[in-house]
Amino acid sequence: MTSAAEHPVEQVAQVEQRRVEPGEWHDVVKGLRADGYAFFDWLSAVDQTDAPEAEEGEGQGGPGPGFDVVCHLMDVRSPLRRVLLTTRVSDGAALASVTDLYPGAAWHERETHEMFGIGFDGFEDGSGEGLRPLLLPDGFEGTPLRKSFQLAARASKPWPGAKEPGEGEGSTTKRAPSRRRLLPPGVPDESWGPRGD
Repeated sequence: MTSAAEHPVEQVAQVEQRRVEPGEWHDVVKGLRADGYAFFDWLSAVDQTDAPEAEEGEGQGGPGPGFDVVCHLMDVRSPLRRVLLTTRVSDGAALASVTDLYPGAAWHERETHEMFGIGFDGFEDGSGEGLRPLLLPDGFEGTPLRKSFQLAARASKPWPGAKEPGEGEGSTTKRAPSRRRLLPPGVPDESWGPRGD
């Protein structure tokens, strides 16, 4: 009988990171699947709408404002390989669905559509109902994971966390008059009405 010490646990594979253009998204994922990345792990997005505008010319600036759609795929054969694909989709643009390659991506694409408002062209989950609400209650308006989404509860209650001197409850420290008060993402400004202060 051999002990566990004689067979060390295989090291976790490093993640290869690739950035692709939105128009190449489906073809790159299809190529990776053909290359052995048969395990679809997850897909989601990150709001980058406050990123600076892309500048003209090669190698200058980033991809511009939008949403980073991120997909993690794995080749589970030995040795384990992992890849993290990222593409920047502009606000209002759609991305090719990968549900024809990985049926399990349907849940992730529906959630990303619901939370960020990103469309997926060619989405098919076998129901024939297309992209539809997944987690939010019926009649919910908005895309809650966007940085621009205003949290309604914060319009009527003060923000509990202190970011600046003098903002916490019971604080005796006064904020410098020249400093602008910072609000966390999702907290509306004073124009949203009384907050019960």
